[in-house]
Amino acid sequence: MRTGCPWADLPERFGKSDTARKRFRRLAEKGVWRRLFQVVQAPELDWVLLDSTIVRAHQHAAGQKKATLRPSASAAAGAG
Repeated sequence: MRTGCPWADLPERFGKSDTARKRFRRLAEKGVWRRLFQVVQAPELDWVLLDSTIVRAHQHAAGQKKATLRPSASAAAGAG
């Protein structure tokens, strides 16, 4: 891959730029980068199944409305 970043712009902690470039090329030729990216890529989730008997949502997450208070029949008869 090309990023447009020159090897000479690497921080000094990586050593000489020519040494870092050679090390990178050797690892690429051995297929190390390809294997590394295959391991860290996002997994295929098509085969994952979730058992809904163990997945619980909070009561408010399910869209449950707040209960409204209604006067009882006996309270309404006593008021009027």
